[in-house]
Parts: sequence; C-alpha cells; structure tokens
Amino acid sequence: MKKRIAFIINPISGKGYGKNLPKIIQNNLDLSLFDYVVFFTKEPGDGTKIALDCVNENYFAVIAVGGDGTMNEIAKSLIHTNTALGIIPAGSGNGLARHLSIPVNTVKAVQQLNRSEIINIDYGIANEKPFFCTCGIGFDAQVSLEFAKAKRRGVMTYFEKMFTTYRNYKLQTYQMQGEGLNFKNKAFLITFANASQWGNNAYIAPHASVQDGLLDVSVMSNFPDIAIPGVLLQLFTKTIHNDLHVTTFRTKEITLTRETPGAFHIDGDPFQEERKINIKIVSDGLKVLVKRRF
Repeated sequence: MKKRIAFIINPISGKGYGKNLPKIIQNNLDLSLFDYVVFFTKEPGDGTKIALDCVNENYFAVIAVGGDGTMNEIAKSLIHTNTALGIIPAGSGNGLARHLSIPVNTVKAVQQLNRSEIINIDYGIANEKPFFCTCGIGFDAQVSLEFAKAKRRGVMTYFEKMFTTYRNYKLQTYQMQGEGLNFKNKAFLITFANASQWGNNAYIAPHASVQDGLLDVSVMSNFPDIAIPGVLLQLFTKTIHNDLHVTTFRTKEITLTRETPGAFHIDGDPFQEERKINIKIVSDGLKVLVKRRF
C-alpha cells in the first residue's frame, strides 16, 4: 500500500519556490511508494493547522518545505504522533536539515525521501514554545529580530543584519539555574541547542545530538573586535567550544533570568519573552525522515 504524504510549502522562504516545487516533486518522488498532496501556506500559522489536519487524517509524513521557522511551525503539530516530519530545506539557514544530513539541493532532498527511514529525535521547550534545532538569547536573538523586519531574505541579508546589530549591541547580565548549576554573568549570547548548528554550517554546539536527551548550552562572553575572525573561523570549523570566550555545558532543564524582557529566538524566529525563561528537553518526541542507513 502506498504511503500518504503531504508537502507544505512556504512560498516566501529563502529560496522562494513559488510554483516550481510541485513539478520537482512529480519528477523525483517515487510514485510507486507515495501518494502525495501539496499545500502552500498563505500566512503565519497555516503550516501548524495543515499539519494537524494531516495528523488527524493519519498521514504517514508531512514534508516541510522552507526554513527552520517553517519546519518549527509544522513539526509542533507532529510531536508525540505517528506522523513523521520530512524536510526539504528552502530557508536561509536550514540548521536542523543540515544537522540531519538532508541535502540542501532540492532535487536531491526529494529523491532522498524515496530511500528514507524514520528515527525518533528530541525536542526542546522554551516557556511552552517547542523548538527542534536551537533557541537563544542575546546577540543572535536580536539579529533574528532585525532579519525578520527586512524586506529581503537570504544569507547576505542575514550577514548584513549581523554587522549592523553588532555596532550598537549592549550586553546584559544573565543568571541560569538548574541541577548543580548557578551561573551569573554578562554574556554576548546564550544558545540552547538540540541540534549542533544555527544554520549555514555555523556550529554553535558541535557535539550536540538530537537523540541524547540533553540540551547543549553555549555561553559566549564579550570579546574584542580583533577576535572576530577567529570566532567566525571556529564556528565554521566545529571548534567554537575551544574558544576562551565560550563556556559550554549540558543539562536537561534550566531556568534563565535576565535584566529586562526582550528578544528571544526559537529556531531562528524572534519572539518577545519575559525576564524569566524555562528551557527543557523532551526525549524521543518527534519522528523524522532521514536517509536510510545500510
């Protein structure tokens, strides 16, 4: 019996597929294995509603076509269900897809669905909001906020917002409390990672695993401008945990308190959050399609 799958496409994601993706699916999906339908989102929240309908109709899988924000919107309807998440990366960062070795080439990503298998992965919760790749506070959250306001998408716009935000950025003092932990200090940014990278192969938590039942926490303190090239190099060579300005640890749950409410990102999408944020990991809560292991 063929497996029913649904593709939910964000037409304004980083690559801007528009009407091209259905033809790519038709030409590259094994139609002897799958029956499929295609949906396009029209506004924020559509992906969540459509994915929930697919769960209620017992679909085998829902394929998120977009970036990490689109993936999050769809995946949160699939947690603790028998419907698996598939990903066709089409965003600016594609952090979870890259962590799971899903090709960023669209044709190859569709073809990989033909030889895929299901694994169970962890997910995180930050003040009751699910995340699947990373969430965080500080500089990267502020960049996400500025990027969301931009009229243009893509990697170059993201880097532009990074540099303009950096010029005016002011550090806050953060306190984190958890089992055996009481941390208080100023920080440039703090990332809570289920997966290993922010996206674009920038590895903020190189040793993070989506199947270990733990959060990898990376705290980056202030650093001089002269250190920026080295920090960037370490992010892209999976060695940022060795930097003198970075502190890392693992935990199942943590409560963070900051000076004032403000920006907080979940899978790259910015939110306004309160001073106190509780972050925890939930083990084996989501089924995901990945390349079949031989």
